[in-house]
Amino acid sequence: MPAVGIRVVGATLTYRGDIVFRDLAVDFDPGLTSCLLGPSGVGKSSLLRMIAGLAPSGGRVMGSDGGPLAGRIAYMDQRDLLLPWLRVIDNVTLGSRLRGTRADRPAARALLERVGLQGNAADYPRTLSGGMRQRVALARTLMEDRPVVLMDEPFSALDALTRLRLQDLSAELLAGRTVVMVTHDPFEALRLADRIYVLSGRPAELGEALLIPNYPPRDPTAGGLAALHHELLDRLKAADAGSEPERRPAARRHAAGAP
Repeated sequence: MPAVGIRVVGATLTYRGDIVFRDLAVDFDPGLTSCLLGPSGVGKSSLLRMIAGLAPSGGRVMGSDGGPLAGRIAYMDQRDLLLPWLRVIDNVTLGSRLRGTRADRPAARALLERVGLQGNAADYPRTLSGGMRQRVALARTLMEDRPVVLMDEPFSALDALTRLRLQDLSAELLAGRTVVMVTHDPFEALRLADRIYVLSGRPAELGEALLIPNYPPRDPTAGGLAALHHELLDRLKAADAGSEPERRPAARRHAAGAP
């Protein structure tokens, strides 16, 4: 399918009276993977939800072709959001069920095999570990086969080896898609991203994109990426230092016993 980028223009988002973004403008280039990093609470997940149309905001969010993104997005939340009354195979094919179309169950079973859950298709979510549930959620996201994919810490519950294997799988199956992924792991970003953005401040702003050479998935320990890793860590430290004035009042309120 043709690649479509994401354009955010003049977006403003307020949460509980706090301005998360003000007049935010950013373009995510079509066919590339962009990773978002930054301090906890800075607005990474909020930006994903805003793009997905799940967080009402001022401004405009559209495709790079000027058209709406509705119907062209697959979104993977931090939570697995599995429906407990559906078996694994039915959770993976949930999108088809909601659209009233026939589910491609052979393709769903093939995806479950690739995420290492070929023997769990008939299981209910309550019988699965946290990492297994996250793999089901990943399979459901990949099953949607959309040109724009938004992923919020999609590998956070996985052990190290499974994480590497599923990063490889995602890089393979999402090649040519426009992917925006939130992660707290600099190595993960260097391994998977074409562009890395660090969010900082309140209201949050995106720093200049860090461009990563070669195609993902990469070996983040390779010599060519060492300098980029240092630069990314420097940006994260600067972002964290910049967010400290926003965190200190909350810390004082907590110490005083306020909610």
